[in-house]
Amino acid sequence: MASASPSEALPRLLLIGAGGHGRAVLSALRDAGWPEPAGVLDDGGGALPGVPCLGPVSRAAALWRDGLRAAHVALGRNALRRDIGESLLAIGFALPPILHPSAVLARDAALGEGGVAMPRAVLGAAARAGPHAILNSGCIVEHDCVIGPACHVAPGAVLGGGVRLGAGVLIGLQAGVGPGLRIGDDAIVALGAAVVADVPAGATVAGVPARPLPG
Repeated sequence: MASASPSEALPRLLLIGAGGHGRAVLSALRDAGWPEPAGVLDDGGGALPGVPCLGPVSRAAALWRDGLRAAHVALGRNALRRDIGESLLAIGFALPPILHPSAVLARDAALGEGGVAMPRAVLGAAARAGPHAILNSGCIVEHDCVIGPACHVAPGAVLGGGVRLGAGVLIGLQAGVGPGLRIGDDAIVALGAAVVADVPAGATVAGVPARPLPG
């Protein structure tokens, strides 16, 4: 039996979010040979190039009843992406991970449901990225890292081996986190920061070396 083409093997997605990250996800889907999305839901009425806007996010359940079965939440805000993603799972949607063809995942690495690995992202040996995670363009997540739910590793950021990120962490553009460090839930590492010590939950750190910013 002949193998299916990529467009036949992959589901047609309902996208959530028509902003900048939505455009980036759409580009990744097209580069990877996914079928054209069925449409996009956006509370602001926005649209994506060549993709119809089907209304606000509240229409998701009705579209599932109409036969759509897979979706992706293309929103940059970590907490909102996770909340909507979990609500879609509760409705019954599948949230397959999206992998740009230039991204590199080790054979024993894993990208969770609703996650996306953008162009040239690297997920190293035995690394794990949880559900709803964004591994943005050119980031490097080294061996044995554990990325919690709904984290965002921004373009060009580098995590050394064995780093642990809690839920909802943002690692900023071109930031670096030393091997084996722990970053707590909802922490923010500012762009260009060099993290050389653990970061507690909810903290924002910046600078070289990174230090907490006043609350």
